[in-house]
Amino acid sequence: MKKIQLISYNVNGIRAALKKGFDQWVKETNFDIYCLQETKAHKEQVDNTWLEALGYHHYWFSAQKKGYSSVAIFTKTKPEEVIYGMGKKLFDSEGRSILMVFKKFALVNVYFPSGSSGEERQAIKMKFLKAFLPYAKKLKEQYKNLIICGDHNIAHHEIDIHNPKSNKKSSGFLPEERAWMTKYLEAGFTDVFRHFNEDPHHYSWWSFRANARANNKGWRIDYFITSSAMQKHLSQASILPEIKHSDHCPLYLEIKM
Repeated sequence: MKKIQLISYNVNGIRAALKKGFDQWVKETNFDIYCLQETKAHKEQVDNTWLEALGYHHYWFSAQKKGYSSVAIFTKTKPEEVIYGMGKKLFDSEGRSILMVFKKFALVNVYFPSGSSGEERQAIKMKFLKAFLPYAKKLKEQYKNLIICGDHNIAHHEIDIHNPKSNKKSSGFLPEERAWMTKYLEAGFTDVFRHFNEDPHHYSWWSFRANARANNKGWRIDYFITSSAMQKHLSQASILPEIKHSDHCPLYLEIKM
């Protein structure tokens, strides 16, 4: 059995993260796959020689708007197939997802829209949720071993947010978003972190305001989600709050195939 180590990480700007030592952290950890969200860059805007020197193949799907959204995957093993986007123009123009097919499993790296800037973006977020669930179900039928990772911009349960009462009307913790998350998992998917850990006070994002990170007043909005068939391959999952290149922190997943 081969051990495969994966990271999912909203870097809040790859160029900003590199200035904070992101490349050094990748060199030290040397995991098999890094799925990045909110890279806010096009491939040609970033010096990737260090990445190639480490033996990584790298794939970027960037928003048409410069400095916005965008996702990337760095992988030691070259995939058999790479598909950029979901086939939905509205979301693909914002560089929100990459599907990567390997011999034993398929991997989706996704950055869900945020609705926190106002009603218009919240409406787009709800459209994305409506489109994403049938897309995920279809992939699960096509690829039995499916991993979906990324910033979902939704805290599912009260345990996943430091102050559920005051955030009941906040985007990311709205009843309709949380209900969607339940529906998603009930469609034959597993929230991997909760599969291993049911303890409170584990978060993946903290506001820059009011010293939230130092006081661990955060939200768990980043996920590794797998098809139920993948459960037997799940070995370990954790959140790495001590890693600080972003307002998010990385998620770690180990599988054995």
